[in-house]
Amino acid sequence: MRYLLGFILLLIAFNVVAATPEETVQTAFSKLAPQVKVDAVQESVVPGFYEALIGSQLIYVSKDGRFVLDGSAIDANSQRDITEAARAKNRLASLKQIGPDKRIIFAPENPKYSVTVFTDIDCPFCRRFHQQIDAYNKAGIAVEYIFLPLDIHPGADKKAEAVWCAIDRKLAFTAAMNGADPGTATCVNPVAESTRIAHAIGISGTPTMLASDGSRIAPQISLSPEKLAVELEHIANNPVASR
Repeated sequence: MRYLLGFILLLIAFNVVAATPEETVQTAFSKLAPQVKVDAVQESVVPGFYEALIGSQLIYVSKDGRFVLDGSAIDANSQRDITEAARAKNRLASLKQIGPDKRIIFAPENPKYSVTVFTDIDCPFCRRFHQQIDAYNKAGIAVEYIFLPLDIHPGADKKAEAVWCAIDRKLAFTAAMNGADPGTATCVNPVAESTRIAHAIGISGTPTMLASDGSRIAPQISLSPEKLAVELEHIANNPVASR
């Protein structure tokens, strides 16, 4: 009994002094970059490592705090990009803050797929994309636009606000994408919030498209309704991250 009590006390003492995963990761980074703050830490599917989120960047830290790995982790057996799956999961979690009431949605009656598109009214490729909106909808794809006005387009944030504050947002959006002046209407709007969230998950360019599993879709695919439909079918059967 005495030995059992001693063993229990030893376990309690160990738990008191043992560092948490967050402390282990932060300590490791403090040795390399004292100014860096770790935003989140979780168990990694890579044995012996934690997965740490710093801004929009994923880093792996060994559980003893000795090794820090920066790069993509690939499961050779399944050929699965573990890091991209984690990024996609993080994007999905962040996108929940931008609900349907903070998006401009163009959808067919019974959509088969849905994509999120970060857009800027003054972005040439964004305009090219929207010119095909009927083709995307015809292919069964719902397009949910989120505003991300870029700094390289002065005044794009004001245009986004004016579109959002229009009586008919979809009509105003299409007109603006065709070069019309959206005016100067103002109201409470989600533009600043969506911009902040986009930057937080590493999105800084437009148009950036995310599939329903949080994965990014390459421009050469997203700008083609036909190729996009094929890609979304593949993603539906092979999601990078589960919702």
